[in-house]
Amino acid sequence: MSLTAGAIAPPFELADATGQLVRLADFQGQWVILYFYPRDNTPGCTTEACAYRELSATLGDRNVVILGISPDSVTSHAKFQQKLDLPFRLLADVDAKVAQAYGSYGPKKFMGKEYLGVYRDTFLIDPTGKIAAIYRRVKPAAHVAQVLADLERLQG
Repeated sequence: MSLTAGAIAPPFELADATGQLVRLADFQGQWVILYFYPRDNTPGCTTEACAYRELSATLGDRNVVILGISPDSVTSHAKFQQKLDLPFRLLADVDAKVAQAYGSYGPKKFMGKEYLGVYRDTFLIDPTGKIAAIYRRVKPAAHVAQVLADLERLQG
């Protein structure tokens, strides 16, 4: 089943970089930018995380929470978050079950090799828990501005 705008966002509970469990339901009443990324400390993932970091104060003023999800460990997330001074939570989806629930996991190719991995996808979730917008296979540097523009339009 493929997710569409207007659908209820699949619930989840994952550990953040401190080991604290975080549930999507914890953010009821707030907008959530949920972004999936393949791996900590890679060029594209660093670019994307820094783009969200630069907008985090603006987004926080608009009642928006940013959550990054990858299959990396809690320890890896803690180092990545500290290194980049990220003011938002990174969640450890080590078995990729949440990525699978969001359709953000599957076959990939790199340097001629095929493997299974996390896609760089983003979901904008409204305060009622419904998916307001879906961004598939995004470019790390460019898509954050599109998310912000859509958020501004949707918030009115």
